[in-house]
Amino acid sequence: MSLQTTDTPAINVNVIKGRQQAAWSSGDYAVVGTTLQIVGEMLCEAVDLRSSERVLDVAAGNGNATLAAARRYAEVVSTDYVSALLDRGRERAEADRLSVTFQVADAERLPFVDESFDVVLSTFGVMFTPDQEQAASELLRVCRSGGRIGLANWTPDGFIGQVFQTIGKYVPPAPGIKSPALWGTSAQLEMMFGAEASIAARQQAFVFRYRSPAHWMSVFRGYYGPVLKAFAAIDEQGQVNLERDLLMLIDRCNVARDGTMVVPSGYLEVVITKR
Repeated sequence: MSLQTTDTPAINVNVIKGRQQAAWSSGDYAVVGTTLQIVGEMLCEAVDLRSSERVLDVAAGNGNATLAAARRYAEVVSTDYVSALLDRGRERAEADRLSVTFQVADAERLPFVDESFDVVLSTFGVMFTPDQEQAASELLRVCRSGGRIGLANWTPDGFIGQVFQTIGKYVPPAPGIKSPALWGTSAQLEMMFGAEASIAARQQAFVFRYRSPAHWMSVFRGYYGPVLKAFAAIDEQGQVNLERDLLMLIDRCNVARDGTMVVPSGYLEVVITKR
């Protein structure tokens, strides 16, 4: 489905996707991604994953949901369009002696036949696709009837949602591209999946735990592609202002009072059962 609207110029999704791919390829997302492992474990429990089920992890990053599913003796295919991230996932799987198939794939054009998988997973991954409706359609297409799609998506009003809102004040998104945080709303999920599936969603929180707010800033500026690229796209004064605004956001959200950073970030844990 096209993202073009009547009041915005035509969107070249391939150009946007290329920019996103470059962003996620920069830095080293795995440094951040590995801290999110608990989300993959919880998602596998939420979908009631069974041994020997065929599982696809979409936009898998460095493989949190992939490894969680493999630990439960599922037959897992881990996909992402950034091959370097799959390499990090492969290293982790080898270290834990887990059997996983890794394959470069675009979430909007999955190279699998219809109804190939019992379970399709994505943790903070597919939500970043530029063509949201197409990505949702692909998740449904490769999932068998009666199968489950498990998603973990940042919410608009959670900490990470607010991080992206803050960045957007300095580096506006491309016109016509929908916010990834829409995947963290029940209304958008119902629109994309409701005609072909039943949806169960509940609010969860992942807690970012860092040595200090400055430590978080250093890690995200150095390794988290979208933040790294945002700072690189603005001038020196803009960088100073963006860092100030992000540190102010952390200060508002931080529940620690000992100098460390303990910030809960809301996300939506979603189980979609295909009819």
